[in-house]
Amino acid sequence: MFEIKKHKILSPGISLYEVYAPRVANTAEPGQFVIVRIHEKGERIPLTICDYNREAGTVSIVVQAVGRSTFQMVKLEKGDNFLDFAGPLGQPSELIEESDEELKNKKILFIGGGVGAAPVYPQIKWLSDKGIKADMILGARSKEQLILKEDIKKTTNNLWLCTNDGSKGETGFVTDVMRRLKQSNEMNYDLIVVIGPMIMMKSVSELSLEYGIKTIASLNTLMVDGTGMCGACRVTVGNETKFTCVDGPEFNAHLVDFNEAMRRQMIFKTEEGKDLLKTQKETEEHNCSCQQA
Repeated sequence: MFEIKKHKILSPGISLYEVYAPRVANTAEPGQFVIVRIHEKGERIPLTICDYNREAGTVSIVVQAVGRSTFQMVKLEKGDNFLDFAGPLGQPSELIEESDEELKNKKILFIGGGVGAAPVYPQIKWLSDKGIKADMILGARSKEQLILKEDIKKTTNNLWLCTNDGSKGETGFVTDVMRRLKQSNEMNYDLIVVIGPMIMMKSVSELSLEYGIKTIASLNTLMVDGTGMCGACRVTVGNETKFTCVDGPEFNAHLVDFNEAMRRQMIFKTEEGKDLLKTQKETEEHNCSCQQA
């Protein structure tokens, strides 16, 4: 069993959990993920590592309620336990392969959308611990969904916020901020790392290709089983078929077939949506019967 040491609600339906998992914390690297299961009959949920503390033996994950299992998961509190917390899995960020000198000479822009801020954070924190401050654009639908912004602000050089509804920061999409930076000659980066909704990553990739900036995208939202056995996370990168959970989750964004990835993602989102509606209906019927009794 893996005890929850801390539970923080980041926004409605989105929770951060700090879990005691010393073996995972001891070997985790930025960009990797874990497989989490609540109980014996629970679904295996792949979740990107948000943070880790080797000394405390803890690993942080961010959970958004989108289906039956994650809907149950965000109800857990401090002191509760996960049955399984396996990892670290997947390939770490390619940044860890570079020397400190190479990193210091590279100008990096991170772009996070919604809960994509969670897997971005360990990378910018890892760089910050080396004395390297990257820039970041953090976008969401509304200010309530701009998660981890205070933590990110401490570890970045420049942080630009934007929301679709204009409730916080600039109004619009992350690509609007990119265009503004380009117009002011500030889009002079050697590398862009983007993590968030698939359509956002596609748009960023198309624009960064136009600007001639190498871009890495994390396809973690495609993962289902997390071991490569189910085949749900197959994606075409260049002329090759890759498995996101084994070969990734990060890939050269300019080589990813995002249209194929989005079609595959929608298949499972539809099933998750149906399952969530079924869960909510069962809960409502149970509450109704209790009130009548």
